[in-house]
Amino acid sequence: MNLVGILHNDVLLSALVAWLTAQGLKVPMEYLRSRRWQWAMAFVAGGMPSSHSALIVGATQAIGLHVGYDSPLFAFGIVVSMIVTYDAAGVRRQAGKHAERINILFDELMRGQMPDEKELREVLGHTPLEVAGGVLWGIVVATLMWMVGR
Repeated sequence: MNLVGILHNDVLLSALVAWLTAQGLKVPMEYLRSRRWQWAMAFVAGGMPSSHSALIVGATQAIGLHVGYDSPLFAFGIVVSMIVTYDAAGVRRQAGKHAERINILFDELMRGQMPDEKELREVLGHTPLEVAGGVLWGIVVATLMWMVGR
């Protein structure tokens, strides 16, 4: 087993670069939205673009470019991409909305009398636009990396 060989896996590298750069893009995107620098956005789930979507679509696009769009591996990548993007915009988004409502309920009921209680995380999922941004970013990154590596 050649562990150094993993550094030459173009599919993995495309996915990781798409994910890391999508996480980094969250900081300036949040600044454009709120006019405040929130450096913690680089480390959170949620926000624009969806790094989960960028990761899986970056891998899927790289598979298509390197192995072929007619391969069973690319078809599997499409199916997994559909699950991840649906989850990012659907299930995880709803969990975030539930957390937001529960936090409001705690505030209304307790009026700040819960000093040691931690609030539930509200930014869990993505809006459809954030998912689309992640999908587009994954395609762009994987395509650019493929073009550079040719």
